[in-house]
Amino acid sequence: LDPSLLMWDMRRNLNPTPLPEGRTVIQFLYQDLPVSKRSWWLIVEKHGEVDLCWYDPGFEVDLYVSTDLHTMTAIWMGVLTVAKAGAKVALTGDQAIGRQMQTWLGLSPFAVEPKRAA
Repeated sequence: LDPSLLMWDMRRNLNPTPLPEGRTVIQFLYQDLPVSKRSWWLIVEKHGEVDLCWYDPGFEVDLYVSTDLHTMTAIWMGVLTVAKAGAKVALTGDQAIGRQMQTWLGLSPFAVEPKRAA
């Protein structure tokens, strides 16, 4: 699994509508990865522009999402929901943003593809 591909895809498909007005900063922490690949930031500006950073952009973080890469990939692909992930995903910070995570995150465009038999 490649965290940069996952994060880039999430950035391209993020739905900014449920997020508060103004800038929203969400930091993803992949605890199972080396320090150099562990932290990622999604920055959503008030007009819906979404940026992805792999270095600290220097803004106050609104929500921290701590998980492992496999769990986040499963959520993104629709195999698992944020709610069903339970303790595998720790959300710290703005509770309203955390409660809406499945809505603003959405799913990979490939998550709607029917599963094919091997």
